[in-house]
Amino acid sequence: MVNKNGMGRTDETERSRPLPTKKILKERLMRTINYHQRIFKEQVENRGEVLGKRPDWLKVRLPIGENYSDLKNLMRTKNLNTVCEEARCPNIGECWNHRTATFMILGDTCTRSCGFCNIKVGIPNTLDLDEPMRVAEAVVKLQLRHVVITSVDRDELKDGGATIFSETIRLIREQIPSCTIETLIPDFKGEEASFEIIMQNPPDILNHNLETVPRLYHAVRPQAKYNRSLELITWFKRKGLKTKSGIMVGIGETNDEVLETMRNLVASGCEILTIGQYLQPTKNHLPVSRYVKLDEFAMFKEEGLKFGFKIVESSPLVRSSYHADEQARKTL
Repeated sequence: MVNKNGMGRTDETERSRPLPTKKILKERLMRTINYHQRIFKEQVENRGEVLGKRPDWLKVRLPIGENYSDLKNLMRTKNLNTVCEEARCPNIGECWNHRTATFMILGDTCTRSCGFCNIKVGIPNTLDLDEPMRVAEAVVKLQLRHVVITSVDRDELKDGGATIFSETIRLIREQIPSCTIETLIPDFKGEEASFEIIMQNPPDILNHNLETVPRLYHAVRPQAKYNRSLELITWFKRKGLKTKSGIMVGIGETNDEVLETMRNLVASGCEILTIGQYLQPTKNHLPVSRYVKLDEFAMFKEEGLKFGFKIVESSPLVRSSYHADEQARKTL
């Protein structure tokens, strides 16, 4: 059932509720973390020796190089966060040595506790209103042609942090008009008012990751909703933006479920898709169920292009922002 704003009835009820107190939010986060740990133990006990050792194609070199060091020093100087570091991305060496990075705004502490994500969970600090300017200054310093902006979830904020997204985009465009911008946004709890704030200074590419198949949402994205994420992509597609999403494999899904999820994304208006191997960041996160084979990744790409995606990046080390600059050149 969809309401007049194009969102589900559950989301309408959610929007009418008052924001949770810090005490309630903290208790909710701890319950979710305990749930993840229990699921982890159950899956490990049932997994046995099926997984085997990590294949060679998932091994990457340690990040080194002059450009890597320069960019890391700049992030520290500007007191900025990157999802590359927080999420332990395996491509950090390659991307940073090409002087590209995904800036993570709204602080380094997330109000959600997804079973796959290594970003710190807890009660965030006070909103940093100077952060957009520091990001813009870093983009100027690096002379980036394409930049990706993502964030933690800030469910305690009325707009979910959409205003900081919008201001960051505005300042980057003011400093480097030729720089193309991709935003990897949270779902903002389905708040259309937050979507409208993003559209005040729209990005060139709007990314929102679905992450996994609907059956696994309770463990992988417990505070998110599968249909709400699909509706978000549709909303921004109807506004004329290029749309993108990403999913992980090897976290308990079947190939048939992946293909059905891909069909749902195309039907929702998604144009660019990234598919990569899930890698467990710590022992307290959900375990890897299997290492997906290279020919399966090739199959996902082939089928995705048949379904109607304009671009499908599908290989073990692909992450949401991998080759984002190339995707922008091909689609914009």
